[in-house]
Amino acid sequence: MATDTTHVHGGRLVAQTLKAHGVSKLFTLSGGHLFSIYDGCREEGIDLVDVRHEQTAAFAAEGWSKVTREPGVCALTAGPGVTNGMSAIASASQNNSPMFVLGGRAPAFRWGQGSLQEIDHVPFVRPLVKMAATAESTAEIPSLVDEAMRTAATPRYGPTFVDFPLDQVFMEAPTPDSPPRPLPQPWDGPAAEAARSIAPPRCSATPSGR
Repeated sequence: MATDTTHVHGGRLVAQTLKAHGVSKLFTLSGGHLFSIYDGCREEGIDLVDVRHEQTAAFAAEGWSKVTREPGVCALTAGPGVTNGMSAIASASQNNSPMFVLGGRAPAFRWGQGSLQEIDHVPFVRPLVKMAATAESTAEIPSLVDEAMRTAATPRYGPTFVDFPLDQVFMEAPTPDSPPRPLPQPWDGPAAEAARSIAPPRCSATPSGR
């Protein structure tokens, strides 16, 4: 028997996956490349914390991760929006803070034609993050967001980055058949064994013969 498949736009797919992983706050500075993600967050009940500089949004996400031990999430618009967040990304990398950075990106179908704030972020973000990727289609957005969240929350913790071409987040794709698996929670695992006392080695000096 055939079943109806729900199609939603890419921004809603981003928000659905974030919500499935318990994300309640998205730190950002409003940018047009991110409008569909904002729309998705409003539909899914994720609070939009709108600041006045992308650096603030990114540092707020890292601060959230330090306080809650959950991945802090921020969204930075394309080009200078992402570059303004680089210091916070570097800080999260050095501090091993679980953090997921969503980037806006110029539309893929016009790539190379000088679209607004068209920059390939991945090459200069990659040295600072555990994962850096671009969504190549609307359908792969849920799995890509899930991978980024899971990678950030896997010890050793650290930041991850995915940017979303404008056309991909405004087009529609089916919602996943099942929710993603829960994120790792290493503090729920078995405790480490107690340190064993090891006696220092004995000195076995031999006579010099003098």
